[in-house]
Order: sequence, then structure tokens, then C-alpha cells
Amino acid sequence: MKPKAITVLSGGLDSTVATSIYANDYDITAITFNYGQQSIKQELKHAKMICEKLDMKHIVIDLPWLKEISNSSLTTDKSIPQPSDNDLDDYDKSIETAKSVWVPARNTVFCSIALSYAESIQAKIIIVGWDYEEAVTFPDNSKKYLKSFNETIKYGSFDDIEIKAPLIDMTKEDIVKKGHEVNAPMNISYSCYVGCDTHCGVCESCKRRKRAFTRANVTDYTEYEK
Repeated sequence: MKPKAITVLSGGLDSTVATSIYANDYDITAITFNYGQQSIKQELKHAKMICEKLDMKHIVIDLPWLKEISNSSLTTDKSIPQPSDNDLDDYDKSIETAKSVWVPARNTVFCSIALSYAESIQAKIIIVGWDYEEAVTFPDNSKKYLKSFNETIKYGSFDDIEIKAPLIDMTKEDIVKKGHEVNAPMNISYSCYVGCDTHCGVCESCKRRKRAFTRANVTDYTEYEK
């Protein structure tokens, strides 16, 4: 019998590849969080498709209170930033974008809930899609954060559970290459902040996705509006 795992699955590129890395070795239950984000309809649709593809159980958890306390452009009617290609590598511009889409303590909330589920089903690991490229501007994607949360689990749980972030040292380009290597269903993943039926192509998440496939020289089957 395979050991059990929990994955925090948004349906995006990173979480899809991270989950796929462990798909053959663990009995995985995926959790998708609804915190009122503009893209929730598409995230749920694509996360469900990924779970069917990888033969995983899918749980959806609603967090309406997180939307209520959030001032993020992801959860309000504020305009979602549309950075230029050059802005992606401009630290100051990227920080501005990150602050615009920041949802209060999102990964801390998600991982705490995932830990509860992991304990309840005696899972051994929690899988997340945190990566090096996003850690530059998002502190809750960093190695320090990963190490600190795993230390917290040691003191806050009876069980021996570890958060696994297999992409923590990878850029988006590296992630696409890894996804291609492990046959991750990247073609049915969804990254757009806006929540269009097809990817908008102009939000930061879409731009990083497009650039990653191009640099990795891997065919991108994603449909972009622009």
C-alpha cells in the first residue's frame, strides 16, 4: 500500500508539476482552496481535470473569510497588474506586482489546513509548488519559509509529517523542463490570475508561464488571448 500524501493543488503549473513528481509513489489527496479569487471557476475546473488524470481524490475548501479580509487584486475589483516582459526581471516592479496580488498569510493558512488533513488521514507528506522564481518576491515561497514551517510541524504535531517543495530551487523554465520529464499534465494546468476561459496572456502569471515554455523549448499548448 502506498503512503498517503496531501497536495495543495491550485491547478496551476507549479502545483501540477510538484504533484506529478510524487504521483507514482503516493496515494495523494488534493486540496483546492476557494478564497474568492477571480480565477476560482477555472482553478476548480482544471484542478479536477488534473486529479482525474493523476487518479487523485479532490477536496475543495471554501474560505470566504479570507476574501473578506483581503485587499488583493485577486479577490477584489482592483485591476490586476499587467507587467511588461522587461518588468518580470525588474525587482522593484515585481515587488509592486507581488504586493498587489498578495493575499494575507495565504500559504500559512493553506498549509495549516493541509496539516490538519494530513494528520486526519495519516499522510506522510504535504506537497506544495513553491519555487525559486516566485520566492524572489513572495516570502512564503522561500526556502527559509519552508524550513521554518517544517520546524513548526515538529513542535505542533504528534505525527512525523513534512512539507515537500520539490521545485524550491527551480525557475519557471526549470519547472517546465521537469514537468516534461515526469510527464506532468501541464497542458491542462491553469495559471491565469484573471480567470478567463483561456489565459489572458498579459497578467504576470501568464507572462511567466509563456516565457518558461519558450525558454525550455517545450511545446506550449496553452491558449492565450494576447
